[in-house]
Amino acid sequence: MHNSRREIAGKVQTVLGPISVDTMGVTLAHEHCLIDTTSFFHEPDEETGRKIAHEPVSLRNVGYIRYHFHENLDNLRLLDEGQAIDELRLYKQAGGKTIADATTVDLGRNPSALQRISQSTGLNIIMGSGYFVKAVQNLKIMDKRTEEDIAEEIVEDVLKGTAGTDIHSGMIGEIGCTYPLEDCEKKVLRAAGMAQKEIGAPLQIHPGRSEDAPGEIVKILKDVGTDLHHTAICHVERTFFEAKHRYALAEAGCYLSYDLWGREGYYSSDFGAVDIPNDAQRIAQIKDLISHGFGSQVLISYDIAYKCQYMAYGGHGYAHLLTNTVPAMRARGIGEELINDVLVENPKRFFAFR
Repeated sequence: MHNSRREIAGKVQTVLGPISVDTMGVTLAHEHCLIDTTSFFHEPDEETGRKIAHEPVSLRNVGYIRYHFHENLDNLRLLDEGQAIDELRLYKQAGGKTIADATTVDLGRNPSALQRISQSTGLNIIMGSGYFVKAVQNLKIMDKRTEEDIAEEIVEDVLKGTAGTDIHSGMIGEIGCTYPLEDCEKKVLRAAGMAQKEIGAPLQIHPGRSEDAPGEIVKILKDVGTDLHHTAICHVERTFFEAKHRYALAEAGCYLSYDLWGREGYYSSDFGAVDIPNDAQRIAQIKDLISHGFGSQVLISYDIAYKCQYMAYGGHGYAHLLTNTVPAMRARGIGEELINDVLVENPKRFFAFR
């Protein structure tokens, strides 16, 4: 089935077809139902890590893995549909209705599996399109492709369906960027912005780990005519540590996606010395954005991409926002209307095609 921009304007496109924004309900804005990040695996240096690196994730070793998540191969594979369904049903039971799967082509995107998961769980699933960072791209292929080639592929994913299927992407991204941008990432970023301009799709960007990264990204997107008011910069809490940078991004029109709820403390050494806030600090930052008039540009989620985040292995799981975070928001003075905005109303505006 082919769709036109006109036919899907104002609607949200899921793996089961377009739906009204009014049927979205509570929405996780940035997740991964299935994903393969084994390209990022590296053998640990310490003896303890070397013993764990090739073990299956279990309650015995998950404490170590949670702080060294790229040093265990099993942790980097969310490929079991049955396990994904079990975890996602807990979100549905808690009151969730929609989930945006930001897995790109080069991270193991599986349209048919997402469709089966949607049918089994009763959740609306919005599928992404595009490519991630240089480390996972097939450079032999990507080097031969132009921006126009990549943009055309994204447009076809959305309007015609992904290759070999009748399953349509409902957003672009998460488009992977490091800092400073690699040439291949810049090409994909420009292509994504061009495609978004053509079809009016929501666009999600994974920024590099620098407070300067989003500014570089926004400049490039402006150059190709991207609608920044329909663009989300993801992982804000591990990217911006000064409020002025958050304000500047919001003033540019972008959505700010707080999508690492449940993670706190410090990243493992492969990410450098980066401290990330806890959930109470995330709430404080969102309250600050609301007080500055930017509450309508906030999205929230977990970015579950590792087994150690599953409830089966002692993680917070997909229901954490509803079971734990929302009560914490209430206790810290965020009212029901504002909670509904970040969980329901903001996603409705962001994911609707324009």
